[in-house]
Amino acid sequence: MVAVLIALGMTWGLTIPLTKIAVSTGHKPLGLIFWQMLIATIALSAISLVRHVWPVLDRRILIYFLAIGLLGTILPNSFSYLAAAHLPAGVMGIVIASVPMFSLGIALGLRIERPSPQRGLGVLLGAGAVILLIGPETSLPDPDEAVFVLVALVAPFCYGAEGNYIAARAPEGVDPVVTLLGASAIGCLLTWPLAMSTGSWVNLFTPWGNAEWALLLSALCHVVAYTSYIWLVGKAGPVFASQTAYVVTVSAIFLSSLILSETYSGWVWSALVLMIAGLALVQPRGPRQPVPDVIG
Repeated sequence: MVAVLIALGMTWGLTIPLTKIAVSTGHKPLGLIFWQMLIATIALSAISLVRHVWPVLDRRILIYFLAIGLLGTILPNSFSYLAAAHLPAGVMGIVIASVPMFSLGIALGLRIERPSPQRGLGVLLGAGAVILLIGPETSLPDPDEAVFVLVALVAPFCYGAEGNYIAARAPEGVDPVVTLLGASAIGCLLTWPLAMSTGSWVNLFTPWGNAEWALLLSALCHVVAYTSYIWLVGKAGPVFASQTAYVVTVSAIFLSSLILSETYSGWVWSALVLMIAGLALVQPRGPRQPVPDVIG
C-alpha cells in the first residue's frame, strides 16, 4: 500500500511541472482547460464502459456535477494556468498544498468543524509559508512576480470550497469516478464556447510540441491519480490515503527541479518545511474525509 501511495503522489505531483510546460508557449487557460476536460471525459468514459457504471441524471445530479466542474476545474485551473506562466513549478507545488488549510477555514466559517488549537496552528504555519514566498525579495527569481503567488492561491481556495461542498451536498450513492466524468463532460460544454468567444482557443490540430504533449500527459495523470486515490481509499481508508498530500508536495518540488532544472532559494525551502508542518497539523484524524478533487 505504501508503494501505491508513493506512486500516486508522484503521479499527481508530476502534473505541476507539466502545467508549467503546457503554458510555456502562450496557450490561454480556457483553451487548455477545454482540452484537459475533453481528454478526461474520453478516458473516464472508457473506464465507465469497462465498469458498466454510468450516471443516472436528474436535476440535482446535474447541479452537483456543475458545481464540481466549476469549483474543481474551471475556476482553479484558470488561475493556476495564469500563475504557472509566471511562477516556478516548485512554488506552485507548495501553494497547492494549502488546500487543507482553506478547507478547514471554510468549514470553521460554516460551523461544520469545531476550532482546534492544533489545526489552527497548522493554518498559521501554512500562512507563514505563503509569507516566505511573497515577502523576501530573494524568495522568487523575479520579485515582481510575487503577486502571482496570491493568484495561485485562488486554486486551493476553490478546492477547499469544493471539498466542503462534497461533504455537505454529495448525492447518496453517486460513484466518484462517475462524478468526475459528469463534471468533465459539463466542463467541456461550458469551456468550449468561452474559449472560442474570448480568443483563448488552443488548436491541437497542428504539429505537437512539448506544450501539447504535456497537456495530454497531465490530463491522463489526473485521471490515473483520481481513480487510484479512490481505490486506495477503499483498500486502506481515507486517513491513510490522505497522506498522499505530502508526497504530492515534495515530488512536485523535486520533479520540477529535475524536469525544468529549477533552483530554489533558501526561503522557498523554508516555505516547504512550514507548509509540510502545517499540513501535518491540519490533516484530519477521524474516519471521515471528503475525497479531494484532482481534475485540475
